[in-house]
Amino acid sequence: MEEAHPHQAHLLKCIALEMKEQENRYKLDASSGLKLLKSWGVVLHPISVTRKSFGYADYPEISFRLPFVCDTSSFKENSAIECFIEGEDSVKGVFLGMDGQKGAFRLFAPEFPDWIEDKGVGIKLAPDQHTSECMKKAVREIKNSARVNELFQNVHGESTFGQASESTIELSFFNSGLNESQQSAVKAIVENEDLVVVHGPPGTGKTTTLIEGILQQIKVGKRLLVVAPSNAAVDNAAKGLVENNVKILRVGNSLKIDERIFPFTREGQIREAKEQKEIKRLKIQAEEFRKMAHQYKRRFGKEERDQRNLLIKEVKRIRKEIKDIRNYVDNKLYEAADVILGTPIGLYNFLPKDAQFDTLVMDEAGQALEPLAWLVFPFATSWVLAGDPFQLPPTVLSKEASQKKFDVSILEQCFKNCSNIHFLDTQYRMRKSIADFSSAYFYDGNLATPKGQSDTTQHIVFFDTAGTGFEEQSGSDGVSLMNEGELSIVEKLLEVEQIEISTAAFISPYAGQVQLAKDSLSKEMRISTIDSFQGQERETIILSLVRSNPDAIIGFLKDYRRMNVAMTRAKERLLVIGDSSTIGQDEFYAAFLEYMENVGGYRSAWEFIG
Repeated sequence: MEEAHPHQAHLLKCIALEMKEQENRYKLDASSGLKLLKSWGVVLHPISVTRKSFGYADYPEISFRLPFVCDTSSFKENSAIECFIEGEDSVKGVFLGMDGQKGAFRLFAPEFPDWIEDKGVGIKLAPDQHTSECMKKAVREIKNSARVNELFQNVHGESTFGQASESTIELSFFNSGLNESQQSAVKAIVENEDLVVVHGPPGTGKTTTLIEGILQQIKVGKRLLVVAPSNAAVDNAAKGLVENNVKILRVGNSLKIDERIFPFTREGQIREAKEQKEIKRLKIQAEEFRKMAHQYKRRFGKEERDQRNLLIKEVKRIRKEIKDIRNYVDNKLYEAADVILGTPIGLYNFLPKDAQFDTLVMDEAGQALEPLAWLVFPFATSWVLAGDPFQLPPTVLSKEASQKKFDVSILEQCFKNCSNIHFLDTQYRMRKSIADFSSAYFYDGNLATPKGQSDTTQHIVFFDTAGTGFEEQSGSDGVSLMNEGELSIVEKLLEVEQIEISTAAFISPYAGQVQLAKDSLSKEMRISTIDSFQGQERETIILSLVRSNPDAIIGFLKDYRRMNVAMTRAKERLLVIGDSSTIGQDEFYAAFLEYMENVGGYRSAWEFIG
């Protein structure tokens, strides 16, 4: 066995830096009070509990409502959280998701805290120790598998590997509508015995191509894992497989599981299992013991305390019995599925450690931290990575870790050395003039648009606020930026251009501007940061760039990949609002402004003033 590669030590260092940053950022103490943490968007307080129940694993689950509108973008599905109230020990848990002002989380505790429905309860993000430890373990164990170690050495070697060759196989495609580049990628997936990359720019049918590749592999008797860094991407793939009658199992936690997918989750499957009757009986019994234990309040004598401890012990015994039954059912579900889907940590937690699949397909690999990939790569003998390195990279909190390139995704890392890359060359989402700038700047002009998407009117417009005095301001937290002048243009645009709100979205790189928009624009309109909108689309997109200052400082507008995402969400109309005098000194935005002039899409914001 070869010695550990130096990049393994590098990854371990970066994981430690990221965990240290999480610990510092989420710390609730005298130096970082509640108000400050709320302004940073890492605390939701107070919350109003609307429902309590015991979930799939018999852990307490709480549904809540926020009595106010605030930025919840940092609270992503499966984030580690702590539930707290002043004067009591906090309880650890996992965030299940937000839907508007409603959300849910699960607590890692035998029962609900006595104070859970009191005034002043909140939840805060917490360091994700579990994922951190799992990633470190996975990186250390790379050398234990000759196959995985070889892949790691290739990905971080000094020469290319996996040369692509012209396919000679003939396939009968399930989807007759695939274009040539999609068919070529599917053939590469079928023939792959090592690693293949499917490069899918926005709107090119990446998931459609992956579904076809998966169906072709199932046809010859292969079992597959499908993984993505977000639950939304996992569900997207799951829907495509369900529509093709594939026997799937969707694992993991999610508040917003699509009703079409729910029957294929562990929760949905166990409802139909004969063991459900026994689980239901045990749950009722456990609930009776809990109620008896709750009769004893916080101040009581030794006899009452002993009695309560006995009751709680009995609840724990019943919970173990339920867990054993569920593990038995899980094993049956695992054996029956042709495809198992989940996030990296979800699959790592669920699968037997010696599980082996023929192929692992990772969608949205451009957003996957590299160590997350090594969590799941050992479960397969060949790998398919799909995504676009010219869209948003993984989120990394630590500046030091970012400087050490920890935010270089597994996809971007593979792009450096892997030659078996298949480019999907036709986009079907956008009108031609919306797509052409990204095609030229990011994809060397190789992204084609079919005739059906040709322009029929002016589909892309830049509204220039230069000289209007609409300068950026700091939000109430002193950090998030906003621009009230740009929002006033949006309000007039919606009226003058008669934009259908239900098919439009307002997006901005800055959370402060998004929060301001939520306070002033229609509640029916989708309003989001660019980062939260990746993977989505709307008929009309209004993009507010915010930055406007005399020093031409553009901050993280400098990450052009973020702008590539923003500029490729619109199907029919893309309306961009910004200050040319601030952004125009940057080469990317100078090129964009020149493009807007060339396509006749430049307009002054002065026409909306007065």
